[in-house]
Amino acid sequence: MPSVVAFIPARSGSKRVIDKNARTLSGHPLMAYAIGAARESGVFDAVICSTDTGRLARIAHHYGAEIPFLRPAEFATSTSPDIEWVEDTLKRLCAEGRTYDCFSILRPTSPFRTADTIKRAWVEFLAEDGVDSLRAVEKVTQHPGKMWVVRGKRMLPLMPLVPEAQPWHSSQMAALPEVYVQNASLEIAWSRVVLDGRTIAGVSVMPFFTDEAEGFDINNQHDWDYAEAMVAQGKFTLPKVAEAPFVETKISEGRVG
Repeated sequence: MPSVVAFIPARSGSKRVIDKNARTLSGHPLMAYAIGAARESGVFDAVICSTDTGRLARIAHHYGAEIPFLRPAEFATSTSPDIEWVEDTLKRLCAEGRTYDCFSILRPTSPFRTADTIKRAWVEFLAEDGVDSLRAVEKVTQHPGKMWVVRGKRMLPLMPLVPEAQPWHSSQMAALPEVYVQNASLEIAWSRVVLDGRTIAGVSVMPFFTDEAEGFDINNQHDWDYAEAMVAQGKFTLPKVAEAPFVETKISEGRVG
């Protein structure tokens, strides 16, 4: 069985939902649910939080994640691509003698991803030969074939990129191919894809189909309010968290875990 590590990315400085990774949802900080689902799944050899602050590190440690080191500030900006911190983390772990065949990214902003979701994805990934990575996807609600790029006072169809007898924008929806969009629920990839090719996805990417709750992503205040409402109404279920709610204490920042 290949070894696999879970990465929980939790940088500071979120702007659309202030301090979202530490913000309380149904009694626990948002990031607690990604950590809890990862641990409960039993899939991972290690669950590591990648964060740039001691405060978020303390929260992650409280819920059972490791924080072997803090993420460098240059890899924790609002425009930093994932490849930077993932590559840095894998290389620093290797330098400590810790190597993993695979890694999975479990973002705190998808709190309704469950342990069963993770287990199902891992089984599907291992069963598929010749793939570099797996990504969670869901069917689009607005088809890109009906989308336009506005340039000044004119528009150009976004798709298709090659001429066809019947333009997608003037076709019936039933005649268009099914299109899926990636969500933030989870990603799994072989570590070699990052270390050898410096890419997160690689070339051969397999889909992992999620439902509405599994793929729900909190990106703004409206999303947060909706998540709270779905939990309150019992329509979405959060993963189990074994630990007591985190309580802030005055501890100096630094290495935790």
